[in-house]
Amino acid sequence: MEAVVSYGLAHRSLDAIQAIGVDEVQYRRGHQYLTVVYQLDSGYRRLLYVGKKRTVKSLLRFFWELAQVRCQAIEYVCSDMWRPYLKLIKKKAPQALHILDRFHIVVLLNKAVDEVRRQEVRRLKRDGYEEVLTHSRYCFLKNESNLTDRQAMQLDELLQYDLKSVRAYLLKEGCQGFWQYSSPYWAERFLQLWRVRAMRSKLDPVKKFVKTIRRHQPLMMCWFKAKKVFSAGIVEGLNRKINLVTRKAYGYRSYDVLGDLPEPELTHSFC
Repeated sequence: MEAVVSYGLAHRSLDAIQAIGVDEVQYRRGHQYLTVVYQLDSGYRRLLYVGKKRTVKSLLRFFWELAQVRCQAIEYVCSDMWRPYLKLIKKKAPQALHILDRFHIVVLLNKAVDEVRRQEVRRLKRDGYEEVLTHSRYCFLKNESNLTDRQAMQLDELLQYDLKSVRAYLLKEGCQGFWQYSSPYWAERFLQLWRVRAMRSKLDPVKKFVKTIRRHQPLMMCWFKAKKVFSAGIVEGLNRKINLVTRKAYGYRSYDVLGDLPEPELTHSFC
């Protein structure tokens, strides 16, 4: 197996890479992550790199191996909002359109909605009110088309109440319209109006989400500029293949993939 992998790495071509996706996968318990980089070119998607941990140094090794000439050929980069990734991508591939797409934003908004719900569950229980939000998590997080009949009925009942969780859910559903636009200009206008409504909701987790997307709004707009062709959804699909391999192998207990390659220096020329 090692001979086959070594042969494949030695004879593969890293030229003409136009789109890459950067993410992390958990390979052990206790926040043990690997940095992974995929090629996302249409019709040619593959794993390019695996690095230990999710730090500046772990991603820097990829750009170090790719070399400056190939880095300059990259046109699109998809990633999440992990700060070390954002800073290094901006430095090593400044010409690329850095895309922060729907997947990561929706995940963050769902977390904010669920936090509102959990806070309200505790408050209702503490104040002795009827616990109407019991087993309602997925009613608020799923798309309406994916609800089971029972969840749809429960959601209809909950929407009759004046609850903070209901306000958060309605804001989440209202945000879906943002992704339907094709024009970056009108999408940004819509987002500005939605942000005002969300900040007036007095829901702290939702307000925290708004502050986060305000900082990253230029990257969100890049998804529209790229004509919605590239997204982190592709990256997540490839991550699931890694997870499947890990499960088939009954887990991996150690990390030994980069051999004796020297660590890249974190000098001003790299960072």
